[in-house]
This record gives sequence, C-alpha cells and structure tokens, in this order.
Amino acid sequence: MQTALLVDDEQRMLELIELFLIPLGITCIKETRGINAIDRLKKEDIQFVLLDVMMPEMNGWEVCKAIREFSDVPIIMLTARSDKTDLVKGLNNGADDYITKPFDDRELVARINAVLRRTSNNENTDIISFGDITLNSETYCLKYSEQTVQLTLKEFFIIKALISRPEKTYTREELLNIAWEYETETDIRTVDSHIRNLREKLKRAGFPTENFIKTVWGIGYKWN
Repeated sequence: MQTALLVDDEQRMLELIELFLIPLGITCIKETRGINAIDRLKKEDIQFVLLDVMMPEMNGWEVCKAIREFSDVPIIMLTARSDKTDLVKGLNNGADDYITKPFDDRELVARINAVLRRTSNNENTDIISFGDITLNSETYCLKYSEQTVQLTLKEFFIIKALISRPEKTYTREELLNIAWEYETETDIRTVDSHIRNLREKLKRAGFPTENFIKTVWGIGYKWN
C-alpha cells in the first residue's frame, strides 16, 4: 500500500486529488498547513508528497526546503503560476517534479506512477562506479571521497545515464525522457536546472564537475 502526503491550503483541492488517487490504491494523508505536513512526514511512512506552492504562513518552497533537510521522499510541486522562475525555484529547493494548475488528472497520475516505479524496486540494489564515484539506486545517493551526496530522483537518473555511457552526448530530449519516463510537456530547459543542481552538489563535495559533466553546446551533455 502506497501512502501520499497531500499539502494544499484548499480543502476542495485536497479532496479532488484524493479522488484521483483512490483508484490507484493510494492512501492519502491531507494537510492544509506546511508545518503540520513536515511533522506528519517525520512520523508517517510516506512514499511521495504532492505539495502546493502558494500557501499562507509557510509556502511550498519553504516546506520543500525543510523536507530536504531530513528526507529524500519524492516531491511533486503543484502551483497555479506558470512562471518558469517558479519551476527553477522549486527544483533548486529539491523538488522532483512540477505541475501547473489546472492540471490534467491523467498527467498527474502518470507522473505519480513514474515516481512510484522508481522507488518501489528497493530489492534490486544497483551499484554503479566511475573512478571515485559510486551511485546507489536503492538510496539514490552518490558517494565521492567518503562524502555522501543525496540526489533527487531526476538528478539521480540523469547522472546515472551520463556515467553509464561515458563520452556519449545526450540531447536534452533524451535526458528528459530518461528522467521523466513518460510523455510530458515539460520544457526541455528543465534539464539545465537539474544539471546545474547536480554540479553545485558535486562541487560542494569537492568533485571537479568541470572535468566530467561537459556541456555540448547546441546539443546537451556528456560525461567525459
């Protein structure tokens, strides 16, 4: 049984999303305040979070950032705003995906299913090594020089693809398909935000990202 934490200050929206998720066999925990959602996440076994951006007291970006201080649970942001700066802000705070309201219920379900497929296969620990880097697909962690770097799902699948095929140049479209695993209207430039976050995390761990994650101008990225 999968459990979702739904966080939105509109009770009507919480009930609507729950109607979409019940047929999937997903149990929903609903909260209208960010601080309460954080407390529930610390106490409950939750597989993913649907988090509204525009909330009073503590907005979705702040909640997402607070969650990332203690959990790598997948987070899908929900917002009525379509500004691309909101997308970047959400990704920078650790969100795994982003949906603009009003959304199509089929797209929401597809995105949730993609997240659950990635997190449900815990019995198969896949270790990938490249030099001093080790990727673990059970914990979604990257280890380098005794340091552990926690990655979001999107970051993990992007760097896994790059490391698995060194010197292959991936287009942004290819990386988008790898990270999302379903048809989506997400802007391909979203990949750039994830790459930027990856570089920053690795740089903080002391890894020379400029020597490995290469930008191939006009095409995409490669691991060299």
